[in-house]
Amino acid sequence: MYRKTFDGMNCSIARALDQVGEWWSLLIVRECVLGTTRFDDFQRRLGIARNVLTARLNSLVEHGVLVKALAEGSERRNEYRLTAKGEALYPALVALMQWGDAWCGNEVPVRLVEHASGKPIDPVSLRVGARTLGLRDIRLEPGPDASAGTVDTLKVRNRAFLGVD
Repeated sequence: MYRKTFDGMNCSIARALDQVGEWWSLLIVRECVLGTTRFDDFQRRLGIARNVLTARLNSLVEHGVLVKALAEGSERRNEYRLTAKGEALYPALVALMQWGDAWCGNEVPVRLVEHASGKPIDPVSLRVGARTLGLRDIRLEPGPDASAGTVDTLKVRNRAFLGVD
């Protein structure tokens, strides 16, 4: 079944979801972060159907999140590796993992620590200087490509959370 595309939506989150929002896609990116590169290893680790894995890998390559290349020393085997665009998803994956640790059960299967010091990393957050900001601390302003509908939506949002237009 083909899902709706968000191409016409004036929203960066919707555009991102068009590229990586299907649940297998982020799990494949997670696997790349964990060092998985080969099709059979993705399939074995995720338990994903081969046809679905093929479609997701092709989509991630098409969108520039992964690159497909011949494995070193092989004339037939391919590997999948994160591109710079794919690596830029890492903070989003960490934020999602931290949210899952806090809100989706009592388990914390992975701890993130700085390699050099061994110190735990801070939760992913929005900051201005040392101050951590929340939903009610941030005003949303129209960007240069905002549609009239987006401008109206931002006014409603800012009024609801901040009491301002």
